[in-house]
Amino acid sequence: MIELVVVVVVVVVVVVVVVVVVVEVVVVVEVVVVTVALLVVVVVEEVVVVIITVVVVVVVVVVVVVVVS
Repeated sequence: MIELVVVVVVVVVVVVVVVVVVVEVVVVVEVVVVTVALLVVVVVEEVVVVIITVVVVVVVVVVVVVVVS
């Protein structure tokens, strides 16, 4: 009878530890994924702003050159 109680306690402890570890790993993975996604969004926004700025500058220069000439 004592052996059964010990086995049940050990199994419960192992299950709890495994669940806690899995939950922690999932939380860490979620944080990493969200952080990477935010970084990608920020980088993409910056690239789009730079592209738009370059296009506007080129268009303005072309218009000025055409008007002046």
